[in-house]
Amino acid sequence: MIIPPVQIAYPDWVDSLVDWDRRYTSDEEKMRLAIDLSRENVVRQTGGPFGAAIFDRGTGELVAVGMNSVVRLNNCTLHGEMVAFMMAQARLGCFSLRSDDGPVYEMATSCEPCAMCLGATLWSGVRRVLCGAHRDDAHRLNFDEGPVFPESLRYLEDRGIEIVHGVLRDEANAVLELYRTGKGVIYNG
Repeated sequence: MIIPPVQIAYPDWVDSLVDWDRRYTSDEEKMRLAIDLSRENVVRQTGGPFGAAIFDRGTGELVAVGMNSVVRLNNCTLHGEMVAFMMAQARLGCFSLRSDDGPVYEMATSCEPCAMCLGATLWSGVRRVLCGAHRDDAHRLNFDEGPVFPESLRYLEDRGIEIVHGVLRDEANAVLELYRTGKGVIYNG
């Protein structure tokens, strides 16, 4: 049996949306990019309503973006956060975004991470996570976010990962609603 290689690539619209040279200096600017990615993914019908972006916290440099690619690439692990982690680590040539003497990285994600993405957040090396929509907002669309408990978040925080909730939550929720009214595929419900 021949198994094709696993390849992960951005949809063709990414470079027209993302300004790779811009410096993102506020939490709102970072979250707005994650939300823009999620919205464009819905409008272009290239995936689910979730987007993420990873930044160098000190400089505001954009390192990588991610958008839900589960259906487009037939891979249940390709949530927006997972794609952002993979692309950031590929770009930087490392398996962890944490180092004792290097930059501190943070991620903006349009919705609080599911159980898989929360686990990957711990191992990714990011030190700060900005969340837009709440997991209950995604659950209203019948997305099953898995076993994420207050203790799960506390576990990450106890390991030095700051988590900020509700950044531009209404804007992030508008994308979830757009996906719902467009009858987007609920791929894990």
